[in-house]
Amino acid sequence: MIVVADTTPLNYLMLIGEIELLSALYESILIPREVHEELQRLKTPPPVRAWAACLPAWCEVRDVMTVADAALCELDAGERDAIQLALDAGVDTLLIDEREGRREAVLRHLHVTGTVAVLEKAAQRGWIDFRATLQRLEQTNFRLSARVRDEFIRRNP
Repeated sequence: MIVVADTTPLNYLMLIGEIELLSALYESILIPREVHEELQRLKTPPPVRAWAACLPAWCEVRDVMTVADAALCELDAGERDAIQLALDAGVDTLLIDEREGRREAVLRHLHVTGTVAVLEKAAQRGWIDFRATLQRLEQTNFRLSARVRDEFIRRNP
């Protein structure tokens, strides 16, 4: 399965040392050029910048060729381009965490999944300890509502 990724899942999976889960779960990851540039900005943590500077073979940068509609222009540029790339490339799954971006993607009939859902899927396959990995994620500045966290914990005892 090919998926398109926004910045946040790539950033946080790299920060907690679980970026390789993506290559285990998906055939390849497409990222728009804007997301690639966001991953290399000076404010981005050095390990993430280093990873983005030398992407693995399973991660491909693509240009977005279509102008996004007005509703998408209200989003962050990376989110907008990730949604548009998924639509342009005919990819039905988008890795994205931000609420507004997820909402817009669903309105466009894309399947959305995020950082914590990637961890959950990996845990269900026995590759990681979900709670321990979630705890590492929570030690970063990743934001997760208590309601969503509790739901994931309930499903992954």
